Amino acid sequence: MLSETGVSVLLLGAGIVALYAGAELLVAGAGRLALGIGLRAATVGVTVIAFATTAPELFVATIGALDVSTDIGLGAVVGSNIANVGLVLGVAALIRPLSVSETVMKRHVPFMVFAALLLVAFGGNGRIGRLEGAIFLLVLAGFTAYLLYYVNADPMPAEEKPEASDGVSFRDLALVGGGLLALVVGSRWLVAGGTDLLLELGFSELFVGLTVLALGTSLPELAASAVGAVRGETGFAIGNVVGSNIYNVLAVLGIVALITPIEIAPSTLRFELPILVGFTVVLVAMMGYGRRLSRLDGAVLLAGYAGFLYLLVP
Repeated sequence: MLSETGVSVLLLGAGIVALYAGAELLVAGAGRLALGIGLRAATVGVTVIAFATTAPELFVATIGALDVSTDIGLGAVVGSNIANVGLVLGVAALIRPLSVSETVMKRHVPFMVFAALLLVAFGGNGRIGRLEGAIFLLVLAGFTAYLLYYVNADPMPAEEKPEASDGVSFRDLALVGGGLLALVVGSRWLVAGGTDLLLELGFSELFVGLTVLALGTSLPELAASAVGAVRGETGFAIGNVVGSNIYNVLAVLGIVALITPIEIAPSTLRFELPILVGFTVVLVAMMGYGRRLSRLDGAVLLAGYAGFLYLLVP
C-alpha cells in the first residue's frame, strides 16, 4: 500500500502530466479552429494560444480557491507569471535568441505592464474584491476588442489564409473538448497532490502556489515557447508569454475574485508582487534594447528566477 506521501507524489505527477496533455490538446484544437475561421497566425499566438496555455492556471487557481484557499490561486498566478518570464523566456532565449516584433512591442507589451501594475494597485490594501475582479475582466474585454479591431483593420494576406478543407472540423472540436476535460482532472490532481505534499512538510499555501503549482501550470508555456525557439519561430515564443501573462492576471484573478474575494498577505505585498513587477520591467527593457532577447539575456532571466526560488525557501 502507498503511504499518504506516496499518494500525494503520484497525484502531483499525474496532475502535471494531465495538465500538459490537456494544454497540448487545447492548443492544437483551438489554434486550428482559429485559423480555420480566418485569424492571422500571429494573432492566434498572442490570443487563442496564450489563452489556451493560461487554462491550467485558470483551473488550478479556481479549484484551489474553492477547495483550499485563495492563497493557492494568487500564488499560482503570480508564480506562473514570474516563471513565464524567468524560466520560459530564459530557456527559450538560451536555445535561440528571440526576435521581438514591432506588433508585440507596441500593441501587447503595454497591456502586460498595465496588468502587472493594476494587480499591485488593486492588491495594495490587502484584498482584491469582486469589484476589482469585474474591472480586471472589463480591461480584458477591452484588450480583446483592441486586438480584434486590428485584426479587422489589418486583414490576413491571401497567402496566409487556410484552405477551405482546413476549416473547422469535428476533430478540432474533439481536441478542444478533450483538452478541457484533461485540464479539469489534471488541475484537481495537481492541487490535491501538491498541496498535501508541501503542507505535510510545513510549507504555506502561498508557497505551494508560487512553486509547485506555478511550475506545473507553466509547463504549456515552456513547451510551446521552447518548441517555437527550436523551430525558429522565435516571435511566437515572446507573444505566447506576453499574452499568457496578460490573461493570467486579468482573466484568472478576475474570475477567482468574482467567485471569492482574494486576501493578500502583507509579506506578499512586500516581496512577491514587487518581484513580479521587477521581472516585468527588466523583460521590457531587454526587449526594447535591439528588439531581441539574446542568450545572455536568457541566462540573466534564468539566474533571476533561480534566485527568486532560493529566496522563497523558508
